[in-house]
Amino acid sequence: MELAATPEGITWQDREIRFDIAASSMELRKGEVAIDSINSVEDTKGNNGDRGSLEITNLRLLWASHRSTRTNLSIGYNCVQSVKIRTATSKLRGSTQALYIMTKYSNSRFEFIFTSLVKASPRLFTTVQAVFRSYETTKLYRDLKLRGAIIQDKELRLLPHEQVYTKVPGVWNLSSDQGNLGTFFVTNVRVVWHANLAENFNVSMPYMQIKSARIRNSKFGPALVIETSVSSGGYVLGFRVDPEGKLTELFKEIKSLHTVFSVNPIYGVEYSMEEKPASIEFLKQPRKIDDIEIVEDQSSSIDAFAAYYAVANKNQVLPRVDRAPTYCKDIGLAIEGLPDGISLADLWCVT
Repeated sequence: MELAATPEGITWQDREIRFDIAASSMELRKGEVAIDSINSVEDTKGNNGDRGSLEITNLRLLWASHRSTRTNLSIGYNCVQSVKIRTATSKLRGSTQALYIMTKYSNSRFEFIFTSLVKASPRLFTTVQAVFRSYETTKLYRDLKLRGAIIQDKELRLLPHEQVYTKVPGVWNLSSDQGNLGTFFVTNVRVVWHANLAENFNVSMPYMQIKSARIRNSKFGPALVIETSVSSGGYVLGFRVDPEGKLTELFKEIKSLHTVFSVNPIYGVEYSMEEKPASIEFLKQPRKIDDIEIVEDQSSSIDAFAAYYAVANKNQVLPRVDRAPTYCKDIGLAIEGLPDGISLADLWCVT
């Protein structure tokens, strides 16, 4: 019995940088999700003056020229070393802010400069930076990890969307001459082993980094041998499980989950675009009538302010007659004569 990764199951999209690739390689693979697409982006470094479109996925950046689709780029996030915003000189926009991406692939360093041709639009900067940050913080989904902080109180610290299918105690790690006794976890994303006496002595192996797995004889008896990909270090790890029947069941489960993962891989990179502003119709609130009862002061039947304002209203339709001014000794000023029944004190008592 043997488990072997198929070419279709190998994920290269986030591990490589490719130039002018075939249209089939520009298509999204299983598990790859298009997060955003920006239509007017210039490849200022390699194709200055050439307008194109930039697609941002959970694994890579895809740029294709509008003039010729054969002119394109595929930049895997695992190759990216830094993402910065600096000033660049564009043939289409002149001196402007651009996205600088420094990368390293196959012992070579590459610099990419992308300029958004949409004025006052920060989408190019904000989306790429946020998605790359999400990729950097979810490496346990995709990379082999030795001696990581993945075990707490002898239990596996689960990743989002991760589920434990099997927990097998009493599993020997055969990496040393005498072996180390520990516990084995099988999830929908990876297989994990840790030593019982030292939780920090552990290994996390995502399915996408498992090159092959088989049961073969060792000096300790039948053992589960897992070989990882070259990109993850090319490790060969052996595990012994007693009895042998339990070892076979464990291998079959790992093989089955590896097959399921190959069909529908979980890469862990999650990013949602900001919600669009709601329409004005959605924001409208139904008109409500306040349930308030106004209680008038029964001590005075005269609304002095209303009476005064009505008489003094210059926009009234009825003809207006100004009253002669009189001297008020209370305030020391000349004021317009008050209507009958209204005193100066009434005008100050407005409720």
